[in-house]
Amino acid sequence: MEHISEETVRHIALLSRLECSDVEIHRFAGELNSILGYVEKLNELDTEDVEPTAHALALRNVFRPDEVAPSLSNEQALANAPQAEDGHFRVPPIIQEM
Repeated sequence: MEHISEETVRHIALLSRLECSDVEIHRFAGELNSILGYVEKLNELDTEDVEPTAHALALRNVFRPDEVAPSLSNEQALANAPQAEDGHFRVPPIIQEM
């Protein structure tokens, strides 16, 4: 089984833009290694005769049929918008330079 080092956890935290203390890094490394150990145990099971499934229970389609219905005009949709510009919602950017 591959081992996840604290250095790997630090690298993942950096890529995820997470600030973690040394105590958290140590705890996360242990928790991730426990998860990998559990998955490794599952890999030992003989699943040769087990049919693949997407869900444990039989499901049925619960979607309603599409029906044409009146919708809001552009003006109605934008009436309560905090900011609108050229007939569109104006929102703050979510990607910013670091």
